[in-house]
Amino acid sequence: MHDFIFLIPISLGLGLIGLAVFMWTLKGRQYDDLDGAAARILEEDDRPLPDAKDNSVTARRK
Repeated sequence: MHDFIFLIPISLGLGLIGLAVFMWTLKGRQYDDLDGAAARILEEDDRPLPDAKDNSVTARRK
């Protein structure tokens, strides 16, 4: 019974941290476009991949 004195506050603290992180992701609009992300996986993208040697910003935007 003495162990619950330490375990209950620790579990409540971890639960509150998890809830705070979840609320932070909701505020950051993490879950807004789930259907769009699923559709983008299925689309074919015929653009060539940039060379690994080319580290310019324009190569990453293409």
